[in-house]
Amino acid sequence: MRVLWYSALAIFLLDQVSKYIVVHWMRLSSVGQIEVWPPYLTFAMAWNRGINFGLFAGDTDLTRWILIAIALVISGWVVWWMRREKPGVMARISAGFLVGGALGNVIDRLFYGAVADFLNMSCCGIDNPYAFNVADIAIFAGAIGLLLFTGSDSAGARKSGRRGAKRP
Repeated sequence: MRVLWYSALAIFLLDQVSKYIVVHWMRLSSVGQIEVWPPYLTFAMAWNRGINFGLFAGDTDLTRWILIAIALVISGWVVWWMRREKPGVMARISAGFLVGGALGNVIDRLFYGAVADFLNMSCCGIDNPYAFNVADIAIFAGAIGLLLFTGSDSAGARKSGRRGAKRP
């Protein structure tokens, strides 16, 4: 479980430090947009009061607290699942990415009332209107990792000490 906690802490710190630098030191919240490597990377300030792409956004405190509760419940469930199943290292790292990212966005909702999104990437003539952050990348990567590195076959084989053996 240490791997889960270390990867969660690393993602959480990377997310929070990057947001602090961009929002406060670079004053993106005042400037609005900074072209870093046009057109591929632009820092564009967006306060997300919903989930991905602003879905379920609401300006009420109730929405904010519901989204905080959902993130905490999902994070708690993922940690419980990892403790119960005892998957491999890659699954635990993936879980840490998801948990660290979710907690990074929870901190934003607590301190700012919304999630600070600032990364905007476009390419090849496609103008992407959406912004995201390090936590969003980690949540997505963690979820994909959990899909790839967990499963009943690998868990059952590990518990019985057999790999690839069929059950009678």
